Amino acid sequence: MLSYWEKKHFVDHDLIVIGGGIVGLSTSIQYKIRFPHAKVMILERGIFPSGASSKNAGFACFGSLTEILDDLNHMSEPEVLQLVSKRYRGLLSIRDFFGDENLGYLPSFGLELLTENEIKALESLDTINQLLAPIFHELVFEQIEDVKPFGFSAKVKAVIKNKFEGELDSGKFLNSLWKKCLELDIKILTGSKVSRIDLDGKMVFVQNPTDKEDICFHAAKIAVCTNAFTNLLLPGLDIQPGRGLVMVTKPISKPIPLSGTFHYDKGYVYFRKVEDRILLGGGRNIDFEGERTVLMESNPKIREYLIHILNNIILPENDTEIDFEWTGIMAFGKNKKPIVEIVRPNVGIAVRLGGMGVAIGWQAAEELVNLLAEV
Repeated sequence: MLSYWEKKHFVDHDLIVIGGGIVGLSTSIQYKIRFPHAKVMILERGIFPSGASSKNAGFACFGSLTEILDDLNHMSEPEVLQLVSKRYRGLLSIRDFFGDENLGYLPSFGLELLTENEIKALESLDTINQLLAPIFHELVFEQIEDVKPFGFSAKVKAVIKNKFEGELDSGKFLNSLWKKCLELDIKILTGSKVSRIDLDGKMVFVQNPTDKEDICFHAAKIAVCTNAFTNLLLPGLDIQPGRGLVMVTKPISKPIPLSGTFHYDKGYVYFRKVEDRILLGGGRNIDFEGERTVLMESNPKIREYLIHILNNIILPENDTEIDFEWTGIMAFGKNKKPIVEIVRPNVGIAVRLGGMGVAIGWQAAEELVNLLAEV
């Protein structure tokens, strides 16, 4: 049962955004800037974002050499170029809007390890640089001749550097989004699990832990930004969950000769130095089927694979222990294009970020706001 005051002040809004991760927060901010008098509210089912927004590795990247080569096996050159452009413009946009200091952004370069299995990619280095020239107008990828200073095992035959990538602090990014929402008077209700949406009536029903009846919120417009969890509310979309494991080691006493964000195995594995530790994650290509889940659990097969890479390739002379580990849930589909569209009049979605929420979350939100402004 709702009180007179609750019904009067809390349930009716101009825009309700479902999902309080990077895309949901970005959508709310950009909509409120465009429509300053709009009453905007975000519903997030978790205490923190439920997917990967506060669980990602903090890579400000748009695609390694082997990842782009792999994409070209499934997408046309114009499609790949458009995807890279969107990711890069997205990174520039959040840096411009929030500032590098507030994001904890460091222009530390992106680097990729090549073993005998990937060394053939060097033959395509010039071709990929030419493909990306319309975006960057400079060489993106270049080979580092001497890999010994990194301290990798002898299995690493080459390292490719990308000077346009960097790293950021995922917690600072989220704090910046929250702070901006507060400044713009955007309400955020966490612990608010949406049970269903009435698309025609523009009603959002949220489970009430203190009452048997759901709370019914009303909105002129609704934005669904729930990424991998979207099919729970809007069934039938081409969205598959993709769980990702991330681990952080205990402090390492020896100096770590690593600077930058590193990729390995077509971009599926990633690592970087965080203070005096190593952050390492990914590896879902070892068990694609097992990782198509929204369960926040560690996959033993992938965990073993990542630890093997840590102790046999990245830091071969160290017996490093894991201190933290967690999983985040991403969303994928038949291709890597995000789904940003209107599904009913005044109801839009921005989902399926393909594990690139940091890079394209702000851009996807902008596209969604433009669509909602038109209807």
